Amino acid sequence: MLTEDVSANLPPSLAKPLSIQLDRPIDDFSWIQKSLIFAELSQLSYAQPEVVESIFKQAGLDQCVFIENDGAEAYVLGNQFDCLIVCRGTQPSEWNDIKADANALTVAVDVGRVHSGFHAEVNRLWPLLEQQIQQNQRPLWFAGHSMGGAMAAVCAVRCKLSPILSNPYAIFSYGAPRVGNRPYTSVLNVKHYRWVNNNDIVPRIPPRWLGYRHMGQEIYLNRFGKISYLRSWLRVRDRILGLLSALRVRKIDYFSDHSMNEYISHIHNFHQTELAGKRIQTPKHIAAE
Repeated sequence: MLTEDVSANLPPSLAKPLSIQLDRPIDDFSWIQKSLIFAELSQLSYAQPEVVESIFKQAGLDQCVFIENDGAEAYVLGNQFDCLIVCRGTQPSEWNDIKADANALTVAVDVGRVHSGFHAEVNRLWPLLEQQIQQNQRPLWFAGHSMGGAMAAVCAVRCKLSPILSNPYAIFSYGAPRVGNRPYTSVLNVKHYRWVNNNDIVPRIPPRWLGYRHMGQEIYLNRFGKISYLRSWLRVRDRILGLLSALRVRKIDYFSDHSMNEYISHIHNFHQTELAGKRIQTPKHIAAE
């Protein structure tokens, strides 16, 4: 979205190897491990192929295709086990990205109404993506941060409705906005882990009063970076306290909480807890708002 942090556009010096080697099917990993894998891939998607292609290959992804059409961008990654589509989020220097974010109108499609900006971005990408996955018989995963998370969800819907044999297996998104109305957001019956970091402003737009709803299962991180199931006034209280804590260190966490670095840091902490032998509970289902 328009609040995307510029630091997400990774220079070569900040492109780091993946924490987890993809030497077996992704479905064999825990859900925290999967979340960390796709969080790091979502951050790396902001870099150009010449910066990150070797990182993908070192992690076990020997397929790396960068898809770009008129500012809409995604990576198709894969190995013998899995195929992954990772959509790139907003880049402030790209006018098409800004237009896509700003356009909060919906457009009618076969299964409901979807954000017209995200729909237009995927329309530019989908024919090229479809060519890459037409013969795919591996589990197909979708991921992205910010607008990239919304695009990943819209791509998954397009994949489901497409005549190709490949179907979406799961979605992982981070700081993603709402994408469409209730019929549209209910069309997919796949696992969708939708991470939301405390005061990240992007998941709160476009507003519900315009008919927008979220897709997937929310995983809310409270002001301490812990997975929480706070609702209603308890969620509001947590956000206010988080905002006050940030202001004390001269941060506006509506924006800082949207940073992909923040998401990765919290999920990495859960991964370390898991490595220490402590079980991370599978998240409860939270109805999409």
